[in-house]
Amino acid sequence: MTILEANKIYKSYGNKFNKQEVLKGIDLRVDKGEFVGIMGASGSGKTTLLNVLSSIDKVSLGSIKIGGKTFTEMKEKELAEFRKRHLGFIFQEYNLLDTLTVKENVLLPLSIADVSKKEAHRKFESIAKELGIYELKDKYPNEISGGQKQRTSAARAFIHDPSIIFADEPTGALDSKSASDLLGKLGELNRKIEATIVMVTHDPVAASYCSRVVFIKDGQIYTQLNKGEETRQSFFNDIIKTQGVLGGVQA
Repeated sequence: MTILEANKIYKSYGNKFNKQEVLKGIDLRVDKGEFVGIMGASGSGKTTLLNVLSSIDKVSLGSIKIGGKTFTEMKEKELAEFRKRHLGFIFQEYNLLDTLTVKENVLLPLSIADVSKKEAHRKFESIAKELGIYELKDKYPNEISGGQKQRTSAARAFIHDPSIIFADEPTGALDSKSASDLLGKLGELNRKIEATIVMVTHDPVAASYCSRVVFIKDGQIYTQLNKGEETRQSFFNDIIKTQGVLGGVQA
């Protein structure tokens, strides 16, 4: 089942006298339960692509559907409601509120939904245990490590069972151990609950946790790799080779 469908996506900035075309007619499908990585050199358009796919930015031309709904045609109020119900976000910089505990931060998306306290606690307990942060529930962000903050951010993204989760360089601020812990947990949730994840990354190690990697070059899809039955190490090697062909994909 297709969760995300992007057709002929164009994105440009500036005016007719000084226009910069960043995305140049991208078509992309993401099926339910896929863990898709988006990679590309600096300036390739990968972050812009994530921003338009996740409704953070508007397309110049084209249409994007998530869960069968074309959100590119929605007015701002309808779009805000759509985001709350259907999208989850994990950012590089955590975006946690320092005045709230770990549990309170994670429960934020449910505070604006019609969910009972009992059900909210059940959901929190389930996702927090999956991500290894349940014992931290009463701590504040300044009392936990960067890796724990990012797993809190991930729990917040998953708590309301969104149709799709967008992750923008989620391991960018983490050390290698914390990064592998987070990616391992995301991979487990992807398999266990068929969570659909689209992640921008410059890191081939992070990308090797994905089931498919889409490479962007000059605002277009250059190529794609499917993991299939490959081991993560073998898939990592394929990603490195493709980066070499691209001339080295850097952050």
